[in-house]
Amino acid sequence: MKEYQGKGLVHSTESFGSVDGPGVRFIVFMQGCPMRCQFCHNPDTWKMEERGNASWRTPQELLQTALRYRPYWGKDGGITVSGGEPLLQLDFLLEFFRMAKTQGIHTALDTSGQPFTEKEPFFSKFRELMQYTDLVLLDIKHIDDEAHRKLTGHSNENILWLASWLSSLEKPVWIRHVLVPGRTDDDGALRRLHQFLSTLHNVKRVEVLPYHTMGVYKWEELGLVCPLESEGICPPTKDRIENARRILAL
Repeated sequence: MKEYQGKGLVHSTESFGSVDGPGVRFIVFMQGCPMRCQFCHNPDTWKMEERGNASWRTPQELLQTALRYRPYWGKDGGITVSGGEPLLQLDFLLEFFRMAKTQGIHTALDTSGQPFTEKEPFFSKFRELMQYTDLVLLDIKHIDDEAHRKLTGHSNENILWLASWLSSLEKPVWIRHVLVPGRTDDDGALRRLHQFLSTLHNVKRVEVLPYHTMGVYKWEELGLVCPLESEGICPPTKDRIENARRILAL
């Protein structure tokens, strides 16, 4: 096979990740994201440009860096690619995961799903990517399309279709839902999300991720106004977090 010659724009890496997939993991955060989530804690990943420590890396270079930490992964760990939105750099991701699987590494994809489409050439490449992906961490921001558009700037139709397609593929999935007071914590919407998730046959875990304000300073550094901060929205209470977990439990 001809060696892939391209590079991917990597925002940063984390050597000992423990929350983005099973076990201890090497996390790759890709640069670039089409969504503009009001609760985003990494707005510095939005634009596909070299900013901060972001740099162009080949899959070979990145894999060699990851392998330095393999002794710490144990039997459950591996590599997770997150973002930004990694599917914006699908060719790079495909080659990186293909190379990782030749090394017997567990691979996880953390995605919002927004770029997903059945149009070519994306769909064929994505189907091939799934051959090298052990787990998908799928963020579902909101079950209601109109509310999703207000929250992220994009529809959720293709995201929900992706979730259903992954179920037909029986690809293991962890669902992630960011809980934001006044945005995503409505009991009715949570029940609708639960109903949708109940139609899927591949969901191994549902994670409720409480909104936090630790990334607000990044908005300020970029000269942006964080909508939630400007409205005085605070992180959810423990009671609301537990309530969401009860509703969404499968």
